[in-house]
Amino acid sequence: MKDKTAKICVIGLGYVGLPLAVEKAKVGFKVLGIDQNASRVSMLNSGLNYIQDVNDDELRKLVEKKSLSAVNDFSVLPEQDIIIICVPTPLNDYHEPDLSYIESVTKEISSKLRIGQMIILESTSFPGTTQEFILPSLESTGLKVGKDFFLAFSPERVDPGNKRYSTKNTTKVVGGVTPLCLEIAQLLYTQTIVNVVPVSSASVAEMTKVFENTYRAVNIALVNELMMLCNKMNISVWEVVDAAATKPFGIQTFYPGPGVGGHCIPIDPFYLSWKARQFDYSTRFIELAGEINIQVNYYVVDKVIKALNKSRKPVKGSIVFVLGIAYKKDINDYRESPALKIMQTLKEEGAELVFYDPYIKSMPGSDGKAIEADWVELSKEELRKSDLVLIITDHSNIDYEMVVKESNIVVDTRNATKNVMSERNKIILI
Repeated sequence: MKDKTAKICVIGLGYVGLPLAVEKAKVGFKVLGIDQNASRVSMLNSGLNYIQDVNDDELRKLVEKKSLSAVNDFSVLPEQDIIIICVPTPLNDYHEPDLSYIESVTKEISSKLRIGQMIILESTSFPGTTQEFILPSLESTGLKVGKDFFLAFSPERVDPGNKRYSTKNTTKVVGGVTPLCLEIAQLLYTQTIVNVVPVSSASVAEMTKVFENTYRAVNIALVNELMMLCNKMNISVWEVVDAAATKPFGIQTFYPGPGVGGHCIPIDPFYLSWKARQFDYSTRFIELAGEINIQVNYYVVDKVIKALNKSRKPVKGSIVFVLGIAYKKDINDYRESPALKIMQTLKEEGAELVFYDPYIKSMPGSDGKAIEADWVELSKEELRKSDLVLIITDHSNIDYEMVVKESNIVVDTRNATKNVMSERNKIILI
């Protein structure tokens, strides 16, 4: 690792894996990616970038130098010294952990494991995943952890679209299965990351990750519940939150919205709740937060229906223009976006949907169902044709003055129109 001759393999070249692979290649490691998505593999080997947080020129130069490449099969694993797992960890239909990707990859690694390899899991999961699921599979080969091979967990901390914190300058937590596993994993990450924090075990590192995202989920649920109460009391929750934010201590600002999205916040708290049940313990506070953050999707739908009713229009047959479907502003990621559930529910109520997102031009599905909604230009004509505009994602490159001026009604779930001074009678804030 010190002289950068160790070969690194990153399994899963998505929002976590590709930026990690690029950072390792930039400092001199030879990095090979494995991904089952043939399109991703082809694009990467052609020097083409598909992840917003990765620099196009940096990736192209690394591919040209042969420092970075990709394949879509696991036959190359025995040649690798360090194998980093960055695969998805979704929930199933019952909001229980789906470890099928981790289990599948672990089987491939186990069948090809050799002495001296380091295995690191970065995919978010419940405390115990590394030692209860991955370790037994690897040790079934007859090799011993901490002696023949090394195993650690180091949670990803990717924040898509964040211009200040990248893979390199975001503090990295790492926990090893044995002290020597920790020492080797820590050495690897210090080659590319500014600050690395060791913890006593892989389980502590796993719990750290789910706590970070549960903390956010709980606080978002709190402000979303406050929003629904403020609505009944005819108080602006946005004014309340901004006023509270002026206190210089004792409060961290969270804003309400149409729900939670992304690859972490809607999922990680359920991982923790599921694990807690194995210890005959109920995480009531965490589960309640999850319920509130789901409930707010339907609260937004209700706002749309009431806004249309006020204009003497039924939701059935009304054209609803959805503005922004990414799970947060200025990114092209729609995983677990509240837009999907809201749009699916409006469709079931009979609404005709169109949408505009500057970063996403094809409509993904919700819960396995295709959502019928065409991408349209953000034009005066399209806005005027619509009965209602629903702002779900507050992208920065939108002319909200024009949106309000040309629309009949605007339901704003993000306070994106806060700086629009004219025709505010058209705006309904959640």
